[in-house]
Amino acid sequence: MLISVPAILGLCLMSGVLAHNHHGELTDEQANAPVDAILWIHMFLQATVWGIMFPIGMVLGMTRSRWHVPLQATGFALTFGGIILGHAHKGRAFLPSVHGVFASMLFIPIVSQLALGIYLKLHIHENRAIRRYAVVFHGVIGKTYPILGWTQMLFGVVTYRGYCRGGNLGQCLAHYIMGSGFIGYATIMAVIMLVGEQWVRRSGRSPEWWDSWVITAWGIVNTFTEHHGGSWSVKDMQHTILGVLWWTGGILGIYLSRNNQRNVVPGVIIFLTGWAMSEHAQALMLSTKVHGTFGHTLMLAGFTRVLEVVFFVPSYAPETGEDDNQSEHTLAESSTSRSSLSGKAAAARAFRHLPPFLLVAAGLLFMSATDEELRYVHENEMDHVTYILITFSFAFLLYTFIIFLINLYATTGRNAANKITTTVPHGSNIEMITPGGGSKWYSRVPLHNGTSNHVLGDDEDDEDQMAPQR
Repeated sequence: MLISVPAILGLCLMSGVLAHNHHGELTDEQANAPVDAILWIHMFLQATVWGIMFPIGMVLGMTRSRWHVPLQATGFALTFGGIILGHAHKGRAFLPSVHGVFASMLFIPIVSQLALGIYLKLHIHENRAIRRYAVVFHGVIGKTYPILGWTQMLFGVVTYRGYCRGGNLGQCLAHYIMGSGFIGYATIMAVIMLVGEQWVRRSGRSPEWWDSWVITAWGIVNTFTEHHGGSWSVKDMQHTILGVLWWTGGILGIYLSRNNQRNVVPGVIIFLTGWAMSEHAQALMLSTKVHGTFGHTLMLAGFTRVLEVVFFVPSYAPETGEDDNQSEHTLAESSTSRSSLSGKAAAARAFRHLPPFLLVAAGLLFMSATDEELRYVHENEMDHVTYILITFSFAFLLYTFIIFLINLYATTGRNAANKITTTVPHGSNIEMITPGGGSKWYSRVPLHNGTSNHVLGDDEDDEDQMAPQR
C-alpha cells in the first residue's frame, strides 16, 4: 500500500507535466517577458536539490549513514514542490524543449527510487532474493542521480537562454558533451587518487589502462561522426584527425599499460588535444581568447598529469605477500632519509589535485565557449578576462564540492568508525592515520628499530571501506 502512494503521486504530477502548455510559437512580448519570482524559486530549489542534496544523499547512502534517509526524503519532497512551481509560473514563456521532455522522463527514476527506498526501509522479505535485487537497483539508480541532475540543469540553462536550436544544435552537443566528459574524467581521477588506490591494486590494471580504453573508444566514434558529407571544412579535418589521434594514442597507451605499468600517453594526448583546441580559428576575438585559454588549460592538465605519473604517483603494484617494509608505497625512512621522503610525500599530496582541477576548469571553459554564449557576452560588452575568471571561479567551487563529497564518503557512516588520528612527529609532513579496525590509505608497520613506518597498506575485501581517513 505504501509503495502505491508514491506511484500514484508520480502519475498525478506527470499528468500535470504532460498537460503543461508550451507554446509552439512565441511573440516578442512572451519571449522577452520578465522571469517571475515563482520561476526563480523553481530554478533555485531544483538546483539545490539535484545539484547539492541528492549527491550528498547518494554518498551518505553508500556509507550507510543514518542521515541518508532524512536527507533524501527531504529532497524528494522539495523536488516535487519544485516541479509544481515550474508549471505554475507566469511571465516569460518558453518553446517546447528538451528540458521539459527530460523532466517527464525523470519521473521514472524518481518514483522508482522512492518506492525502493520505502520497501527497503520497511525491512520486509529480509531473507529473500527479491530484497537483494532491490538493494542493488536502489544503489544503481541512486548513483545516476548526479548525472541526471547535471544533465537536467544544463537543459534548464539552455532552455532559459533559448540556445541550441536549429543549426546550433551540433555545436552545443559537441561542447556540452565533451566539456562534461572532462569534468567526469576529473571526478574519476580524484576518486581514484583519494579513495580508490586499493581498488586499482586489486583490479590489476593501472589507471592509464582504463584511460586509454576510454580514449580509444571515444576516438573511434569521433573519427566517423565529425564529417557529414560534402566538402571537407578546416574544422571537419581538425576534429576528425583529433579522433584519429585519440584512438592511435589510446592503442599505444593500452599496450604500454600491460602488466600493470604506468605510462604518460593519456597525459600526452590531453596535451596535444589542448594545443589543437587553442589553435582553432574563431569568428570573434572574444571567442579566440576563450578557446585559447581553454586549450592552454587543457595543455597544462596534460602536462601536470605527466609530471604526476613520472615524479609523484607510486606504481599500483598488485597485493603480494611480501613484507610491506620493502613496498614501493613506503613513505618513511628506509635507506633514504626521513626528511627527503616525507617532503616528497607532502609534495605529492599537494600536487595530485592539480590535474583534476585543471580538467574541471577546462571542461567548464569549453562548455562556456559556444557561439551563442560568446555572442551574448560580446553584446553585453564583457571582456574575455572577466568571462574567463568567472568560469575559473565556478571551477573552484565545483572542484571543492567534488572533494567534499569524496571526503564525506571517507568520514561518515560505517567509514567513520575507522577515523582514529595518530600523533605525528613535528616536521614529518606525512599525513598519518592509524587503522581502527578497517582498511586505510596508510598503515603503520613496525621497523626493527622500534619506530614506525607508514605505507600504502593492504586493504581488506570490503571495497566500500577503502577510503583514506583524515
